[in-house]
Amino acid sequence: MADPGQHDPRVTDVGRLVVRCPDRPGIVHAISGLMAGLGANITDSQQHSSDPSGGTFTLRLEFVLARLAERRPELEQRLAALAGEWQLDWRLTEAGHRPTIAVFVSRTDHALQELIYRVRAGDLRARIACVVSNHRDLEPVARAAGIPFHHVPVTPESKADAEARALELVGDVDLVVLARYMQIVSADFCGRFPERLINIHHSFLPAFVGANPYQAAHDRGVKLIGATAHYVTPELDAGPIIEQEVARVDHRATVEDMRRVGRYVERQVLAQAVTWHVEDRVIVEGPRTIVFA
Repeated sequence: MADPGQHDPRVTDVGRLVVRCPDRPGIVHAISGLMAGLGANITDSQQHSSDPSGGTFTLRLEFVLARLAERRPELEQRLAALAGEWQLDWRLTEAGHRPTIAVFVSRTDHALQELIYRVRAGDLRARIACVVSNHRDLEPVARAAGIPFHHVPVTPESKADAEARALELVGDVDLVVLARYMQIVSADFCGRFPERLINIHHSFLPAFVGANPYQAAHDRGVKLIGATAHYVTPELDAGPIIEQEVARVDHRATVEDMRRVGRYVERQVLAQAVTWHVEDRVIVEGPRTIVFA
């Protein structure tokens, strides 16, 4: 797939730093002083404390540093020295880097199409490395976008082998997105991509479980249709939530109307969650997330 904006000057020499440590006075001063000492200009700063008296402090910075790629080793060395004093866990990325994404799908295309569009538009600064599916329905969508497509059929008898084959095909990508992939992935699959595996599903759960939730919701007369994007963990549909959204319906909505609204909400919520992840805006804190949106 084409990589629009690969040399976009808006991201040249732009870095992101995410820091976590025990909360105490002076952390922001220490980090901002380090950045100033290097000549870095902080352009965005967001922070959160779980408890100002002994909690965990989380900080996300965006900054501009001339010749960032060349000076990155110096910056990392100074951060490592600071980490010893302040017990910092830190992550440094360059905005110009485009993470690779593997997208898993089944038969519905709305979530995949939204991701493809946002990458092309430059709104999602990533590269879709491949599409993996247990059906061939969306092969034309992937091929039209210039994305490699891998068909890996799944049956109850072949599930383990199919999953192993899929993992072999995607390789060491930065992120895996389950974009309406109608298969449950194993604990081993989750362990391969800790905090790098995102799923989207309707927000009727725990109500209206089963094969036809929209029919059940219609029969019950629901007034809200929603979607949830979350990190996948071995416990089904229980991973840390990244983003949620709802849309209203009323008594006139048919089952198909509700499905259409659900598709719209799902693709927006999933694309937003993926974008925030790629931009280092999501920090997992136990069963919850901190999202610096």
